[in-house]
Amino acid sequence: VQLQASGGGSVQAGGSLRLSCAASGIIFSLYAMNWYRQAPGKERELVARITGDYSTTYRDSVKGRFTISRDNGKKLVYLQMDSLKPEDTAVYYCNAGPNSRGAVYWGQGTLVTVSS
Repeated sequence: VQLQASGGGSVQAGGSLRLSCAASGIIFSLYAMNWYRQAPGKERELVARITGDYSTTYRDSVKGRFTISRDNGKKLVYLQMDSLKPEDTAVYYCNAGPNSRGAVYWGQGTLVTVSS
């Protein structure tokens, strides 16, 4: 199983970025896909989740600014991030699962830096 995240970078506050995560080695449509983030000195936190049937959930601090989406045919999950704030600065991780056996898969992180 491989999850390859990309799209991070440095932007000013108010800017936008789109993260992508390409999955391989799993039956993608059967997995909920998640974006987590971890800021320096803080615990990793769930940012957004999209199930196989496209149901979405967001943490309160990103509602109305971030949009998670997926393309099951291309095995891709996206995180569109608008109106970025300095507090959004973190390493963002793509995650798949858990599956019926409880397995969870992680990709490598991609760094997002938002300057004020």
